[in-house]
Amino acid sequence: MEIEETIRGYLPEVIRWRRELHQIPELGLEEFATTAYLKRELEQLGFTDIRQPLTTGLVVVLEGSQPGKTIAYRTDIDGLPVTEMTGADFASRHSGKMHACGHDGHMATLLGFAKFLIEHPETVCGRIVLLFQPAEEGPGGAQLLIDAGVLTDLGVEQIIGLHVFPEFPSGVIACRPGAMMARNGEVTITIRGVSAHGAQPQQGQDAILAMSGVVQALHTIVARNLSPLDAAVLTFGKIYGGEAMNIIPGQVTIEGTMRAFSDAVYETLVKRIEEIAAGVAAGYGCEAEVVFNHMYRVVDNDPQLAAMLADIAGASYEETPPYLLAEDFSMYQQVVPGLFFFVGIRNEKKDWVHPLHSGKLQFDEADLLGGIQCYRELLQRINEN
Repeated sequence: MEIEETIRGYLPEVIRWRRELHQIPELGLEEFATTAYLKRELEQLGFTDIRQPLTTGLVVVLEGSQPGKTIAYRTDIDGLPVTEMTGADFASRHSGKMHACGHDGHMATLLGFAKFLIEHPETVCGRIVLLFQPAEEGPGGAQLLIDAGVLTDLGVEQIIGLHVFPEFPSGVIACRPGAMMARNGEVTITIRGVSAHGAQPQQGQDAILAMSGVVQALHTIVARNLSPLDAAVLTFGKIYGGEAMNIIPGQVTIEGTMRAFSDAVYETLVKRIEEIAAGVAAGYGCEAEVVFNHMYRVVDNDPQLAAMLADIAGASYEETPPYLLAEDFSMYQQVVPGLFFFVGIRNEKKDWVHPLHSGKLQFDEADLLGGIQCYRELLQRINEN
């Protein structure tokens, strides 16, 4: 994809923004230094309508001199509780925290686009809304902004966002119409039995034994209750319970994640988890409590916007397969049509091949210019239509 000269000229500032932000990662709803940094940089660029509907994050509004749609562009701003292992000279200064999901790059991209807009007011049609959103990694800042009325109060008609992605090589823009990322939720199951001495098991109801039966039975859901053509994941990554090696525990808990590409499949997972946990636990003389935390929805791209992006990216475009990863950008798409796409950052020569959420995630800031170019051309195409 051809990057226009003006946007190529932004690279030094994009590098500075990304690296300064990379050094101050903060967890969701704690992004106070990040918010202050962004506000200062936006004010220096010349923006005056900068709002803060939540305790962290910003909403920037720019009115065009020509009629057009109200389009929102979103970046996430939070980091992760990950220890950095890149060895970079601009590594995180906050111990145990890192921008390991590329949100520093997303912010630098949106700042670059903001610079283009302020320097080229003739390109601004309608209203542009820049969302610097907190807490994408949790508990879900998109829904908080929606609940604060940002989309409705500003009349947002469409929303656009991106994510750096090491599954694709540097220079690639990847997307697909329809479902691209999964709906997700968290599930906690607690089995309650009756504790007893390990030498007198007949006096208790073994919660460990019951939980082992529950876990095995739950893994039949994807294999036997869903169509082989429907993708879904049910993974338990944490289990705890018990007090001593010679005591039958009265309570055991497991925690896991669940993902699916359709609401119908997701609801099947929910229903069967509840039925299996209760039924199997009862068979062991125990009781089951199931608690769900329903999180993000399916990232479902508007076909017309996806087609625009493919045309803009040209030979740089690849249609991505769907991923069972999750993104709270999907919550905006429950309200207005939206487009979410990947910017490739994989670089084999530099060994920048590590996955998202890795302490070794690294990328070349020049790759971010492709995102700015796509943002700029999407704005033009949408208003032409």
